[in-house]
Amino acid sequence: MRNSFGSTTVPAHLARGVLGFGLLIGSVGLLQITGPISVILLPAGLVALRGCPTCWAIGLAQTISRGRLTKTCQDSSCSNS
Repeated sequence: MRNSFGSTTVPAHLARGVLGFGLLIGSVGLLQITGPISVILLPAGLVALRGCPTCWAIGLAQTISRGRLTKTCQDSSCSNS
């Protein structure tokens, strides 16, 4: 079970962001040219961002911080290092 919005690497997460934001912008930008057909790009963009732009930003923070914070516990007291 996966409990994060992060990716395995930062470049992979950035690539998903470029794809997702590109599809969202494309759906709005192509609206006058292609009409309502461009709305099909919206769900694809949201899937690439794993829900919304905020979810993508949270995932970016998780991907960057993954492995940098470790919790150590000794004698019933825990600390982040």
